[in-house]
Amino acid sequence: MPYVESALEQQDSAPIRPGVQRLEVTEEEAGQRLDNYLHKRLGGLPRSRIFRIIRKGEVRVNGKRASPETRLALADTVRVPPVSLAAPEASPRRPSGALSERIAQSIIFEDARLLVIDKPAGVAVHGGSGVSFGVIEALRALRPEETLELVHRLDRDTSGCLLIAKRSSTLRTLHALLREETGFEKRYLALVRGAWDLGDKRIDAPLRTDTRVGGERTVKVAENGKPSVSRFRPVQFFGRFATLLEVELETGRTHQIRVHAAHAGHPVAGDEKYGDPAFSESLRALGLHRMFLHAHSISFKWPEGGEFSINTPLPAELGALIDRLATQRRPGPQAAERPRPAAAPPARGAQAAAKAPGSRRRAARPRAR
Repeated sequence: MPYVESALEQQDSAPIRPGVQRLEVTEEEAGQRLDNYLHKRLGGLPRSRIFRIIRKGEVRVNGKRASPETRLALADTVRVPPVSLAAPEASPRRPSGALSERIAQSIIFEDARLLVIDKPAGVAVHGGSGVSFGVIEALRALRPEETLELVHRLDRDTSGCLLIAKRSSTLRTLHALLREETGFEKRYLALVRGAWDLGDKRIDAPLRTDTRVGGERTVKVAENGKPSVSRFRPVQFFGRFATLLEVELETGRTHQIRVHAAHAGHPVAGDEKYGDPAFSESLRALGLHRMFLHAHSISFKWPEGGEFSINTPLPAELGALIDRLATQRRPGPQAAERPRPAAAPPARGAQAAAKAPGSRRRAARPRAR
């Protein structure tokens, strides 16, 4: 994801932090991403500047170059170069009331450890890349006294389940589970072009992130990429025009589902980066004005025992499109020829199951994105 300089950085009178700093990661800070760690430790530094000094190699972890996604461990040493800090604003910028209210209404589960958002499409999970605020900034503005951290990320145009940790210990636990092959189960619903004729398909294709001229990042299948595995299962056919798929991730790379689907010859509907413009345009005429990718369920087991599982239905816009497609008979396999399996997501409402005392659930109301 490209990051651009903020106007806040363009201040000639900004004070200079003297000398190189060497910071040691504490127990409470362990498990955080490097970019989040620096954002907290360098309070006046914009995220765009943080990403730039990391990618230029000016920040070192234990003497080595690192990436923004690097997870820090207890007692790691982080070298920070002298940096310009923006002068404090008279009135610090905050997420708009409309964004904060939208995010507050998207909370579908909460207990002492976790908070789950049914993230709307079009809202970034965090600020950056020309976006001032995202889900996490809105939540922190709503709850300034709480410790809130993203457990994972979703693309800006993807909707659905997003986990927020309310404790540093919870964040470390969930990140450890994410690193295990069977620790987390994340399932998505995607509408793709054409009749998916691959059956239940496991796609094992390594992915590499490249930077194009102008700073745009794109992901492609490449032998020297990172191991990436997705499992695709057809749920509903719409002739030879389109197929609704359920996708389970074994790894969690940037744009993984979108790139793997396109690699298989079935790009995701509404995907402006890897999709088929003609296919997306034909669906726009039926009311689709976003990418059809929805994170509909997450489940895992707590190490100390107990299971957590939550799912959300398709948003109103996506559900309405499925209904329209189902009424149009097209040549090829039809929905009735392959009924939805029992594991398909519910038609209405969010369901959550968590064996933890004091938890609360809030039903997710279908709403337009």
